[in-house]
Amino acid sequence: MNTPGTTPTGPHPIPRIIAFANIKGGVGKTTTTINLGACLAEQGYRVLIIDLDPQGNATSWLGAKDNHPATMYHVLTKETPLEDCLVSTATKNLFVVPSDLNLAGAEIELVSAYSRETRLKAAISQIIDQFDYVLIDCPPSVSLLTVNALTAANEVIAPLQSHYSSLEGLKLLWQNILKVKEHLNPGLDITHIIITMFDARTKHASEVESDIRENSEFGPKVCKTNIPHNVRLTEATSFGQPITIFDSNSAGAKAYRAVALEVSGGAKNGTR
Repeated sequence: MNTPGTTPTGPHPIPRIIAFANIKGGVGKTTTTINLGACLAEQGYRVLIIDLDPQGNATSWLGAKDNHPATMYHVLTKETPLEDCLVSTATKNLFVVPSDLNLAGAEIELVSAYSRETRLKAAISQIIDQFDYVLIDCPPSVSLLTVNALTAANEVIAPLQSHYSSLEGLKLLWQNILKVKEHLNPGLDITHIIITMFDARTKHASEVESDIRENSEFGPKVCKTNIPHNVRLTEATSFGQPITIFDSNSAGAKAYRAVALEVSGGAKNGTR
């Protein structure tokens, strides 16, 4: 077990619990969760990534696939403390709670469980004072796992691919957030929308970007910086490293650093 140390301080009302969600898969959700987490850690914040996707892509990416005493399955079904599941990563200040395919069965086991929608919220409350940020990588579906994430979070970041279907997917996500707001988490809101895999050379991508930014409901939430379609980001996945370590000077790394500054408002205590 790797337990973080002292209670952090920073320029925001913290800790911030952020669910990274999108109903549509393949939009760079896990890529954004990991790389934004690494950039926040680089700024000096203590960051915990919770892998809530049974595919366990964040777990594998961060080198925790074969290096964990327990997983999110145990947290949600056995009420194992999150503190017993923390795994440190190669990035300073960055920790992960791993997942594996067993998590897919958690929804069935939780059907008749007491407070099934708030299991994750209760687990996070036990360790929250050890972190500045808790980032939850949600599965690309409307499920009990996603509901747990949205109930535990105090904000949502939506990665959005520059594709014509993206705005419709965002509206569907918002409809589900409204249901959670009504019944489980009144303060929940989308705080940032990040355009991912953006190729400025194509007319299609530019038109989609304009449509999203001009949307009266979602436009003000879109980050100023787009994440480019960058081969180094894909390669970083294969090597199991955040882009900040794999290629710190790449366009992808620079973009995620810029987005991290938009999200955080600045490095912790002036750290860079």
